[in-house]
Amino acid sequence: MPKNRLTDVARRLRRDATDAERALWRALRGRNVEDLKFRRQHPMGNYVADFVCFEKHLIVEVDGGQHAVEMRRDKKRDAWFRNQGFEVLRFWNHEILTNVEGVVQVILERCKEPSPYPLPEGEGKKKGEEAVLSPAVRGRA
Repeated sequence: MPKNRLTDVARRLRRDATDAERALWRALRGRNVEDLKFRRQHPMGNYVADFVCFEKHLIVEVDGGQHAVEMRRDKKRDAWFRNQGFEVLRFWNHEILTNVEGVVQVILERCKEPSPYPLPEGEGKKKGEEAVLSPAVRGRA
């Protein structure tokens, strides 16, 4: 899919987010989880990831009822993300809407694990600050 078209799709998905996506975004945005930056509906290759944290090479997908019938497509998509070095966590809408704190806890636990693919020096930083490195990278610095 052409980049401009995928960007338009991502913008539409952000605008038309599901209740579960909105609830999870409220919990993840603004570096609320371990001071990590998450992006929502972010174009990657030919796909749009629901949520991605580049520092931890983590993608979080929010699945509604349509994903029960699109499992083959989801497996192909997950395989592509994994080939790019990302781990994929999937949660059902119902899980998020009834237990967003528990979902965030699972994400937090995964984020506490050292990333097998740390970012290069200087990436993942806030504007006007020194690099914000994961604990694993800080330990090697």
